[in-house]
Amino acid sequence: MSDTDGKKPLGLRGGSTPGQVKQSFSHGRTKAVVVETKRKRVVVPKPGGGSSSEGSAASKAAAVGGGSRRPAGISEAELERRLAAVRAAKAREAEEAQQRADEERQREEERERRRAEAEAKEREEREREAARKAKEEEEARKAAEAEKAQAAAKAAEAAAPEARADKAAPAAGAPAGDRADRTAPVRGGGTPTPRKVEREREDRDNRGKTRDDGGRRAGKLTLNAALDGEGGRHRSLAAMKRKQEKARAKALGMGHKAEKQSRDVQLPETIVVQELANRMAERAADVVKALMKMGMMVAMNQPIDADTAELVIEEFGHRAVRVSDSDVEQVIDTVQDKAEDLQPRPPIITIMGHVDHGKTSLLDAIRKTNVVSGEAGGITQHIGAYQVTTESGAVLTFLDTPGHAAFTSMRARGAQVTDIVVLVVAADDAVMPQTVEALNHAKAAGVPMIVAINKIDKQGADANRVRTDLLQHEVVVEQMGGDVQDVEVSALTGKGLDSLLEAIALQAEILELTANPNRAAQGAVIEAKLDVGRGPVATVLVQHGTLRKGDIFVVGEQWGKVRALINDKGERVDEAGPSVPVEVLGLNGTPEAGDVLNVVETEAQAREIADYREQAAKDKRAAAGAATTLEQLMAKAKADENVAEMPVLVKADVQGSAEAIVQALEKVGNDEVRVRVLHYGVGAVTDSDVGLAEASGAPIIAFNVRANATARTAAAQKGVEIRYYSIIYDLIDDIKAAASGLLKDEVREHFIGYAAIKEVFKVTGVGKVAGCLVTEGVARRSAGVRLLRDNVVVHEGTLKTLKRFKDEVKEVISGQECGMAFENYDDIRQGDVIEIFERQTVERKLD
Repeated sequence: MSDTDGKKPLGLRGGSTPGQVKQSFSHGRTKAVVVETKRKRVVVPKPGGGSSSEGSAASKAAAVGGGSRRPAGISEAELERRLAAVRAAKAREAEEAQQRADEERQREEERERRRAEAEAKEREEREREAARKAKEEEEARKAAEAEKAQAAAKAAEAAAPEARADKAAPAAGAPAGDRADRTAPVRGGGTPTPRKVEREREDRDNRGKTRDDGGRRAGKLTLNAALDGEGGRHRSLAAMKRKQEKARAKALGMGHKAEKQSRDVQLPETIVVQELANRMAERAADVVKALMKMGMMVAMNQPIDADTAELVIEEFGHRAVRVSDSDVEQVIDTVQDKAEDLQPRPPIITIMGHVDHGKTSLLDAIRKTNVVSGEAGGITQHIGAYQVTTESGAVLTFLDTPGHAAFTSMRARGAQVTDIVVLVVAADDAVMPQTVEALNHAKAAGVPMIVAINKIDKQGADANRVRTDLLQHEVVVEQMGGDVQDVEVSALTGKGLDSLLEAIALQAEILELTANPNRAAQGAVIEAKLDVGRGPVATVLVQHGTLRKGDIFVVGEQWGKVRALINDKGERVDEAGPSVPVEVLGLNGTPEAGDVLNVVETEAQAREIADYREQAAKDKRAAAGAATTLEQLMAKAKADENVAEMPVLVKADVQGSAEAIVQALEKVGNDEVRVRVLHYGVGAVTDSDVGLAEASGAPIIAFNVRANATARTAAAQKGVEIRYYSIIYDLIDDIKAAASGLLKDEVREHFIGYAAIKEVFKVTGVGKVAGCLVTEGVARRSAGVRLLRDNVVVHEGTLKTLKRFKDEVKEVISGQECGMAFENYDDIRQGDVIEIFERQTVERKLD
């Protein structure tokens, strides 16, 4: 039996490339292992037409086309489509493989480049280290040579006297070297010769080298020594990898620990521990530990005051910057515009005046539209913003304000955002109360005024009467020697409209109105409403900058992103410059009319500012309620004990109308009755409004809005009254009538007669009966009576009986005698006078 036993001997395959890998172990042990490197087999297509797969597919297609190998139920077109899909898939796979190969090659090149950079840096470090070691060895060698030369010199000086003694000795025939050798042992412990010193030093160096190079394994035969004859310890693969990683990290700047940075930490009035740690870029656990050292046991989600937080910030080496909650509004751009950035802008003209003096009709004549026909009752109840281009090409922005007494706040807002006020006064009506109010608003705003005397075409129109009445209010027109322009116009015939536009253009030219369109937009909310299909909508008059679609803004307690801009003609626009009125869509809530719109950079800033303003408003309301003491509450309750209240809920189409209605209702009432508005808002009547009305027993006043289906059903079930109005006159009149019903009826006394007591009789079972003579008027059984004694009332009550002779009668006329007895009163005397009166109840009404 052979050694191989029919089996092939183990060995390396001839097609591979052998190699050696050196393995290192602890304590300097190494091992060389023979390894085999396999090569990847690469299939190269043969030269010729197309690939083998395509050829096989074509042969299969040919075979199938012959009809012998075609699968059942598949047509030639279907087979061709399938083959085309297979070819496309293979081509796609080839492209993806090529793309993967390119990406792999790029990654490999990047790895090679990084590896080359790391090796270059490592090589530079090795060269520097080698140069340093060479320099140290050179310095050590020079020091050793200097020491050796110094020792040789000392030895030579010591050996000079002995050499002279040896010359004098008789052994002159022997060689000098032999004499030295013979004399060396004789000297014994004397001074060594230079040759001996040199030999000892060499032996000592050799011993040190042997100990350094070989160590404790210097005399053993190792695998490394047997294979390549190299001794010493070699680095392992893991050590080499660690060294390369360190070099790479050092090259990328990650080797050293980052220095601690000192930061400016914004510190509000109160701050949560976790937020404080985040702002300092410290661990929350470290901050909690620092607070515990201060004696404060707090968790990371608990707030601390600003003073404590400042101590913590200083302990961690940072700087505290005190800020307040109101600093969030500092992001709003309030910089002054440069003179070179300002550009001319259209003037803003507000039309004001008394109700039914023709303001909207005048604006319709200028715009060549018919807005007044769309207003309920023919009176303006909303503030409208329009832009008009005159025949000369000038652009004018008009604000049409209501003239009714209830819309005071609307007129005030119109005067605050305007450049020019056009005061419309009817020539046949002269100056009226709302005319005076409009004058005061214009004076308070400090804007120039133009007087338009309207209805000049009517019978009885007297323009001079209007000018004279204006003198009483310190308004002197040009025809009276003043500086206020006045124009006689007729909205019906169009007379004087050109003169009015010229006066407006002249006034605007004098004002030199400019604005910077290339900055963040700022504007005023003229009107706001809640639209069913579009959500909250605000009519904004842009004052500075340009408002664009997509801008993020904050307005009052609301914020939003401009979703759409709609001009006064109902067209969508992408931007609105200074003095341009637009409807803005995209708010998260309905703002208050008169709020200021500011564009900010980010949504987070807008939300933060809106939240701060909302919280400030809540705190203000809470502080107003908290400031009331218990004594004040008791006094108010006692004062209101006899006051009847009529609660109402108000829902309107726009914010300005709601405010006007609330202000008008607050004026309704007197010391005995008043109207209390529980809630007012913008939009349709909802279920929540019905629920609140039911709980408080209040009617719902809907002005130009309607209740939705569910609210109507709930109101019918719960018995809640919903009143719909479109004219503010009717609303106020009905509320006054309803509040008048809460007034107590007025009781009036009407004297109907007097009777004098002539005698007093005592009747059994009745008591004292007065024999009377009716001296004036008539005495009735159902009337009330007062007993007068010396013209002083001693008793007031009713009659128990009224008799004429022995018969009970209903009344006794003047000049006749009768008998009277009082109910529950017997102290009657001869000579007293009885006053007979009746009470009448009169229903009262509010003025």
